[in-house]
Amino acid sequence: MTSWHESPHAAFDLETTGRDPLTARIVTATIILVDGDGEVLEHHEWLADPGIDIPDGAAAIHGITTEHARSLGLPAVDVVRGISAVLARFFTAGVPVLAYNARYDFTVLAQEGRRHAVETPRPSPVVDPFIMDKQADRYRRGKRTLTALCEHYGIRFEHAHTSAADVLATLQVGRVLAEQYAFLRRPAADLHASLIVWADRQAASFEEYLRRTEPDAVIERAWPVIEPDGTAAGTPLAEPQPTKAAVVA
Repeated sequence: MTSWHESPHAAFDLETTGRDPLTARIVTATIILVDGDGEVLEHHEWLADPGIDIPDGAAAIHGITTEHARSLGLPAVDVVRGISAVLARFFTAGVPVLAYNARYDFTVLAQEGRRHAVETPRPSPVVDPFIMDKQADRYRRGKRTLTALCEHYGIRFEHAHTSAADVLATLQVGRVLAEQYAFLRRPAADLHASLIVWADRQAASFEEYLRRTEPDAVIERAWPVIEPDGTAAGTPLAEPQPTKAAVVA
């Protein structure tokens, strides 16, 4: 049995205008394809003019201002088409695509597709190191950000919150997780199916914890895409899904 990380696999990341994936617009995007040894086979980059002002808080994180995006960025519709074409090619070929906290990036892309009348691909198989790490080491204290995971697993991570750097870090974290935990070494389609279940259970557990002090707390369960009505797009649902999203990038 060949594990997903021993064959070509890609990673995908977006930097956007905000934290809510149902309303955020794409600012930058990166997709990198590597072989089973981690050598880069393809590298795709996009800078978009999102069509709205980039909030100062978002610009402070990823470094792209409204002026920069408007002067150098491609029209958002062209960026959405470009991203979708590359991802569709990979998914059609069965190439797994890693995304850290995948429900954010793929939901933003799906929403941008609706906004600009561009067909976006069904995201499968997807590999999410955020969910994998929580499943592998669920009781570890501390943050679960990409930066925190790189520190925990001894991965060098520079220029965080640029899409290119985040993609490279995601690829490395995914490989380390697969090498350290045998239950993560499996074909991509099998892992994708398990991630649906794990994401649901992790969200339910966190929701239960929050409801000790916030009785109305709701945590999004859908993975890897949240529909506006709160359901998961393009994948079978492991359990009934909530109708309200609460997602942090």
